[in-house]
Amino acid sequence: MTAHRLPQGHQDTDRINESIVGIIANPAASKDIRRLVAHGRVVPDWEKVNIVRRVLLGLDAVGVTRVLGMPDSSRLVQRAADDPRLSLRVDMVDMPVFGLPDDTLRASSIMAEVGIGCLVTLGGDGTNRAVVKGLGEDAARVPIVPISTGTNNVFPAPIEGTLAGLAAGAVARGTLDLDRVSVVSKRIEVYVDGELTDIALVDVAVSRERYVGSRAIWDPATLHEVFLTRGEPASIGLASIGARLRPLSLSDPDGFHFRLGPGGCTVLAPVAPGIVSAVPVAEWRSLPPGERVAVGLSPCTIALDGEREFTVRARQRVEVCISPRGPRVVMVEDALREATAAGVFTTSTSPDF
Repeated sequence: MTAHRLPQGHQDTDRINESIVGIIANPAASKDIRRLVAHGRVVPDWEKVNIVRRVLLGLDAVGVTRVLGMPDSSRLVQRAADDPRLSLRVDMVDMPVFGLPDDTLRASSIMAEVGIGCLVTLGGDGTNRAVVKGLGEDAARVPIVPISTGTNNVFPAPIEGTLAGLAAGAVARGTLDLDRVSVVSKRIEVYVDGELTDIALVDVAVSRERYVGSRAIWDPATLHEVFLTRGEPASIGLASIGARLRPLSLSDPDGFHFRLGPGGCTVLAPVAPGIVSAVPVAEWRSLPPGERVAVGLSPCTIALDGEREFTVRARQRVEVCISPRGPRVVMVEDALREATAAGVFTTSTSPDF
């Protein structure tokens, strides 16, 4: 099986009404500073290739015939597609590769334009944030199957690639009711001087540090306050702090806001792989959708989904709010259950009894 290139914005006439699954695999996921300062795992390229190949085999098994992949310097999707067992066709988006998050943003935008029926991602929270930014207004329309290959992962899950491929294929082929097998998640919107500046899928952290630096957030002692969309008891990273105060799921409509410091309580939280810290929390509360909260520190840096992204200057006004306009996430177990009920995995035979 060889991979072909699909020009930007191009749609073959024989693809009209054909289900296409997109695959975005981030080669940089799991390789940030947290693997040095904590015990973050490293998922090597060969394992990412292995996962993508299993996704392709799952897609192939349920009848998906076209896949559109994001190119990257490690050629993850192309290497995965080089398998004689595969009968589906793999096209690569024809786009320049710079090794930056903008690659992911650009690829997901093109995939939405082409009209994919489902998108499988390999990466962490940051990878999926870039995907959702690229999808734009299509984020609630294009179902995502996020596979965890990052460091501190809350948004993606550790899904076996074959199962992810089977679920994504069943969704893309239109055999399942999306409302029964997926959830439209929340997002956090960040406004600077009244203008929407950026979004996050899991957390927005306000750091006392005034420079972006190494980007990755791993030390809660540097933080002033945190906003969350979710925090399950099994979460790791900043979401784990909120989870110790009030567990919050993907489907809960509200968010969570807490400020760090003395005067409240201390929670024991796994803030990074292998690091369990006693974190002092001064105050916390639920945050209903649409309520804008002014950030209480300036100057500062704003971290989105675990990485410092931009600096806030003195006299700039920053506001944060929870929005229901997040991406549509496929619940793989639910999708496989519904696909089984719909007969996706069975063929018609005469009963023996």
